[in-house]
Amino acid sequence: MPRTAACCAATALALAGLVPTPVGRGPRYRPPAREPARGVPCRPAPLRAPFRVHVELFARRRVVIVPAGIGLRRPQLVLGRVVSARCRARLWTLDPSGVVGFEPGARLGELFALWGQPLGPRRLASFRGPVAVYVNGARRRGDPRALRLRDRDEIVLEVGGFVPPHRSYRFPP
Repeated sequence: MPRTAACCAATALALAGLVPTPVGRGPRYRPPAREPARGVPCRPAPLRAPFRVHVELFARRRVVIVPAGIGLRRPQLVLGRVVSARCRARLWTLDPSGVVGFEPGARLGELFALWGQPLGPRRLASFRGPVAVYVNGARRRGDPRALRLRDRDEIVLEVGGFVPPHRSYRFPP
């Protein structure tokens, strides 16, 4: 393929959001899950979620992993996926794919609070700077913590650079 054709093809793929974005290096890009704090409601309930959103995080044009086990007490993992837990909070993750199960009325800020990671208009986990929020590919203004979760939404948060946000996510059955 001639060099100019390869360049144009790569640009077209990037604009379509089809070029993989690498995961950042170091612990800032892989913050661990933590169990819900004492006092946070955690009840025995099915792990299969009736409502799900997909959350993608980018800092400095690199992926920040949303880990398995957020919102779960004593999660048991097999090959990186939660297979059981003593109880769960209103929001939870079963694997590091970014899929978040939630109960109606949940907000994005609750996920970060359960995770123990900061979130605000100028903070995304350990990264500082203006936080851009996209829902189903459309830019949203305001405090990201207040974003109400809706079933099957694709939520993209970015700080420190632009990565073309996905408009949708194909949820597993």
